[in-house]
Amino acid sequence: MGVGGCLVVPWRCLVVLCLRLVFLVPAGVPVRSGDATFPKAMDNVTVRQGESATLRCSVDNRVTRVAWLNRSSILYAGNDKWCLDPRVVLLSNTKTEYSIQIQDVDVYDEGPYTCSVQTDNHPKTSRVHLIVQVSPKIVEISSDISINEGGNISLTCIATGRPDPTITWRHISPKAVGFVSEDEYLEITGITREQSGEYECSASNDVAAPVVRRVKVTVNYPPYISDAKSTGVPVGQKGILQCEASAVPAAEFQWYKDDKRLVEGQKGVKVESKAFFSRLTFFNVSEQDYGNYTCVASNKLGNTNVSIILYEETTTALTPWKGPGAVHDGNNGTSRRAGCIGLLPLLLLHLLLKF
Repeated sequence: MGVGGCLVVPWRCLVVLCLRLVFLVPAGVPVRSGDATFPKAMDNVTVRQGESATLRCSVDNRVTRVAWLNRSSILYAGNDKWCLDPRVVLLSNTKTEYSIQIQDVDVYDEGPYTCSVQTDNHPKTSRVHLIVQVSPKIVEISSDISINEGGNISLTCIATGRPDPTITWRHISPKAVGFVSEDEYLEITGITREQSGEYECSASNDVAAPVVRRVKVTVNYPPYISDAKSTGVPVGQKGILQCEASAVPAAEFQWYKDDKRLVEGQKGVKVESKAFFSRLTFFNVSEQDYGNYTCVASNKLGNTNVSIILYEETTTALTPWKGPGAVHDGNNGTSRRAGCIGLLPLLLLHLLLKF
């Protein structure tokens, strides 16, 4: 129901009826614009929900009676208010203008309003249409969803507003923001792990700033080992084997040597597992530690494994040469050998002198 409504008092309603007859505004019958210059109402009035709408009607000194009507209900007759709505107030009643204001406008106020006047000749009317704009509002959106890779999803985003808002879906990913569709419903078939992430629904109708909501889509997939390398370590040194795996949910890791599982707390060995990798640390590598190790990554969707070898790394190429006459003191052994070789001419000279 729009603005208006007469007071429920018999004699008042009788007066209203008389006014309607005076202004030739039969109850329930839409009024028609007159063909005279006056009254002249405004063009269509457009306001946002919650704002105030001012309805003006230009008149002249030929006008003897004036009234504003909402459909067939009288709002004001001259200076007298005939509606119960406190939001409707009289702004001006002069020889040139007759205007009212509707405060805190709502959507049910939208519709036709009529300025009706009585002149010396006959009643005339003019109409203005009030248009109420409403900011977009998302009233329904899908909850966050978790789905296995290869499955199908359907996301919903319902919004209200005047005019009807445009719905836009975008995929928010670390790489880029990608346009997906312009519809209330987003369908994805055979979803892949690359399509996981947040999906943003934006509702816009140019009345106010777009309204944005997001839905998180989690795509589950079995583990995939992305990095694992064999490592060479000398005896007595610290050695590390590492296994990296991508999986949703995050993978659980296990380490085996041959058929024996390695566990945390085992003497000389530390097993450390995080969300995307597992590390096997040897604090003091012995001959018995060398060999083939298996890293197993698993989650509820499956498992995978990889073999990694811890092998002995030779250090011969790095050890200074130790031959006859060489003394190793941590410096380059070549300089000491060069010093010994430098004594040979002196020895030969000594032998020659003897003879």
